[in-house]
Amino acid sequence: MEQVIQTFQRKDGERRIPVLKMEIDYELLTLHEALQSNDETQVAESKEKLDSLRIELLKLEV
Repeated sequence: MEQVIQTFQRKDGERRIPVLKMEIDYELLTLHEALQSNDETQVAESKEKLDSLRIELLKLEV
């Protein structure tokens, strides 16, 4: 039963990885725009979100 659960979680993670990469790309674009417009609030928010997305991606790729 444990192997079935692990297999399901692995397949779910494999589907999540491409979505995460798209979210990271979008957030990088948002960060770039915030840096160009000197929007410090948005810069901080984008960096925080990118950090959480990075951690999630690392957990899924292991």
